[in-house]
Amino acid sequence: LYRRVIYRNNTLIDFSARSGSTPGGLVICQTRLVQEAVDALIDNGIRGQPMKDSHNRPYKSFSDVIEGKEGRFRENLLGKRVDYSGRSVIVVGPSLPLHQCGLPREMAIELFQAFVIRGLIGRHLAPNLRAAKSMIQNKESIIWKVLQDIMQGHPILLNRAPTSHRLGIQAFQPILIKGRAIRLHPLVCGGF
Repeated sequence: LYRRVIYRNNTLIDFSARSGSTPGGLVICQTRLVQEAVDALIDNGIRGQPMKDSHNRPYKSFSDVIEGKEGRFRENLLGKRVDYSGRSVIVVGPSLPLHQCGLPREMAIELFQAFVIRGLIGRHLAPNLRAAKSMIQNKESIIWKVLQDIMQGHPILLNRAPTSHRLGIQAFQPILIKGRAIRLHPLVCGGF
C-alpha cells in the first residue's frame, strides 16, 4: 500500500514537472489514482474491493491496525496498569456530602505518595527522599497530616468500567477514611 502511494505520487510529480507536454486529463486521472492509493492506505476496501497481496490476502490499512479488540488501542494502550490508580469496591457513606468521597488510607497514601514525599521534604520533616519513603513505609503519624493537607487541593477521578455514559467517571474531593472500600454519598452511587 505504501509503495503504491509513493509510486503514484512520484508519477504525478513527473507529470506536473512536464506540465507543458502532459495532457490535463492525464494529470487529473493520476491525481485520482493518488487519492485512491491514499484511501486504500487509510481504509483498504473503502472503494469497493480491497487491495490484495500475491497470496490473495487483503492488505492491512491504518484503520485495520487500530480498530477492534486486537487493534492498537484496545490491545496495547487500554486495559494496562496505570500509575497513580487503584481498585476497590464502593459502599454507601450517607454522612458524606455529594462532592466528597471517602478514600481508604492505604489507597490514598499510594496515590499521593509523590506529593507526600515532596511535602515531607518541603516542610523539613524528612531530610531526603530515602527518609521520606521510610516514614511512609513505617506509617508514621505525621504523614497522615501531610496527606490530609495535600488531598485538599487534589480531586480524584472515580471510574466504573465500562464507561458507557458520562456519569461513569466523576471527580470528587477525597477525605481519608479507615477500611478498604471507597465511600460515596447514596445519590452518587447510581451513576456507578
